[in-house]
Amino acid sequence: MSHIFIDVEVSDDVRGDAGLAKKLEEVCPVDIFADRDGSVEVVEKNVDECILCEMCVRTSPPGGVRVVKLYDDGAALER
Repeated sequence: MSHIFIDVEVSDDVRGDAGLAKKLEEVCPVDIFADRDGSVEVVEKNVDECILCEMCVRTSPPGGVRVVKLYDDGAALER
């Protein structure tokens, strides 16, 4: 899917973390993340709704989640 404003990247290292999947689903105010059978899934249709709150970045371990601003030469929110 082609996003206009934001892209969300989830590291393969954390994609299968059931605890993180549940936490991301809970903390994201615009439902970008879903817990799918213990795996982190990005809900593609909601990605451009991102409000840059950084809750996903702060919830995940360093390098786990990156929020890329496509409108800002790829500047990213990450740890």
